[in-house]
Amino acid sequence: MDRIKDKMNSLRAESEEAQLKVEELQARIKVLEQENLSKEQEISSLAHRNSLLEAEAEKLEAKVREMKTDADSGAASSTEVESLQRKIQLLEDEAEEADKNLRETNEKLRLTDVKAEHYERKVATVEAERDQWEKKFEEQQEKYKQAQEEMNKLSEEIGAL
Repeated sequence: MDRIKDKMNSLRAESEEAQLKVEELQARIKVLEQENLSKEQEISSLAHRNSLLEAEAEKLEAKVREMKTDADSGAASSTEVESLQRKIQLLEDEAEEADKNLRETNEKLRLTDVKAEHYERKVATVEAERDQWEKKFEEQQEKYKQAQEEMNKLSEEIGAL
């Protein structure tokens, strides 16, 4: 009788532990999904900035070409051409840096997705385990009730004798 009670208490404790673990993992998934959303926003922001920088670089390159043709007609515009070339170089460097940031952010996003999938699988496993423990607990409770009824019947029969 005491063994059954101990077993039931043990099953209750394990069930509660499994439930706590499920809650922890679900909270972790929410955090990872939030990080994922943040990374996606950062990616879109960097992609937009990159496209703006590329458009600016193209405009400046067109202006440099125009200035080069004008430079042939006059030496005074050579300083402006050099200035524009430096600006183009700076914009290209900035665009390369934005591309690098975009690649790094994509990699971080991919890793975050992998982690989120891992934790989701872990939550599913823990939930299945919890369900099994709950089922065992219910079966043990039913056995306990039956044993209790049999004890009461035997006790009444012994008392009747």
